[in-house]
Amino acid sequence: MYPLKFEPILKQIIWGGDKIVPFKNLHTDITGVGESWELSDVEGSESIVANGPDKGLNLTQLVRRYREELVGEANYTRFGNKFPLLIKFIDAKQDLSIQVHPTDELAKKRHNSFGKTEMWYVIDADKGAKLRSGFSEEITSKEYKERVHNNTITDVLQEYEIHPGDVFFLPAGRVHSIGAGAFIAEIQQTSDITYRIYDFNRTDAQGNKHELHTELAREAINYEVLDDYRTQYEPVLNEPVELVACPYFTTSLYDMTEEISCDYSELDSFVIFICVEGACNLNDDQGNQLTMKAGETVLFPALTQNVTINPEGTVKLLETYV
Repeated sequence: MYPLKFEPILKQIIWGGDKIVPFKNLHTDITGVGESWELSDVEGSESIVANGPDKGLNLTQLVRRYREELVGEANYTRFGNKFPLLIKFIDAKQDLSIQVHPTDELAKKRHNSFGKTEMWYVIDADKGAKLRSGFSEEITSKEYKERVHNNTITDVLQEYEIHPGDVFFLPAGRVHSIGAGAFIAEIQQTSDITYRIYDFNRTDAQGNKHELHTELAREAINYEVLDDYRTQYEPVLNEPVELVACPYFTTSLYDMTEEISCDYSELDSFVIFICVEGACNLNDDQGNQLTMKAGETVLFPALTQNVTINPEGTVKLLETYV
């Protein structure tokens, strides 16, 4: 096996902006791209391999063909033929709806699906752009319903002005929303289940208000209040900095000007690199070489023992695995 690149799945959405296409250096006339699904095994939106002998296969076919060699023994036992992570770039030109995702337990019961724990890494942000994450004060589920009904739910949500490099971890159950002007990388469980809590009374082209999932969300919400919902970390040059470690993924930031060698001989998992700035060359222990630049995502199979990263100038990568 070899390191895999995939065709991006571009999602034209009414709130989509104009940052993704130039960031990924794509030659397309498509406008209003709100999301680029970089690596997806969501039914109906499966990523297609863009390089090498497996070019043209989708991610579902890859997992079925290579099993433990691709995802790792423990991951194959745990997730079977479903690739466990979904990688996206998101560019919001408008404020997105306020939403929440269910836990594994609730998603299994209601939808026979994985839940959705996720994280955000801010790639870029317009001046004054904000994200919402978590509650700013304690409320009950009864008060939650009342506030949705009387349009005051945003009054009790924590709001953050964002800047490039900011990180937010969003365990299933945490209420959140992406604000206008935010451009982020999102790493999440393979699930497309979202409960829309509030959408600022917006309407579609026919004048109908967007459907809300008030009751489904009420039972899915974790009502705890934290002092700070941001992920605090100290940036360090030329060594990995762990951002998030949870049962669903571990993600580190590599901010590099020098060569780094990554030893995966003890890791029983695939490894994904997401390039958020600059460019680099990647070499593995199997003799595979490839170039990676901003906006690209590369999947290294679990068989990979070692990857050497050679930056071209400066490069920033997110590394994630299960």
